[in-house]
Amino acid sequence: MLISPIAQAHVQGNPAAGFVTGFGHPWSGLDHILVMIAVGIWGAQLGRPAVWLLPVAFPMMMAFGGFIGLLGLPFPSVEVGISLSAIVLGFMVLMEAKANMKFIVALVGFFALFHGYAHGTELPEGQNGLLYSIGFVVGTGTLHCVGISLGLLHRFDSGKLILRGAGSVVMVMGGVFLWQALL
Repeated sequence: MLISPIAQAHVQGNPAAGFVTGFGHPWSGLDHILVMIAVGIWGAQLGRPAVWLLPVAFPMMMAFGGFIGLLGLPFPSVEVGISLSAIVLGFMVLMEAKANMKFIVALVGFFALFHGYAHGTELPEGQNGLLYSIGFVVGTGTLHCVGISLGLLHRFDSGKLILRGAGSVVMVMGGVFLWQALL
């Protein structure tokens, strides 16, 4: 009896699965990947304090959006909001846009709500919601770090052109995402 498969079964499952699933979720969709990287690039283009403020503000607001999604509360036009985030943030990177920091943080935070809601509504059955949420916030932060690393190219003239090109790609892909969301 001690070595039978039933006796070895773990009824509770793997408690870390929620974190692992959540961490991988931002990496599972091109729309999320592009926007998270664009936030990091734009922060790097803007310099201090944006280089650290945007990658902190985005996950904080995203966690709030995720909480709304976990509760199952309605939230309007999530896919349209995600698509528009790619268009707008791609444009900001393309133009190396500078603005009032309060406006920039509010803009990034607004778009983060849509991304968080999408993550929150996609909690797999039987997974720990808290660990899943922590995972998608950490996964998002990792993508922001990728964007910041790429944003270091901003120090070089050719790097500025590469980043502006990247911004245009994010913007165009946002248009594709918007087209798909409206169909």
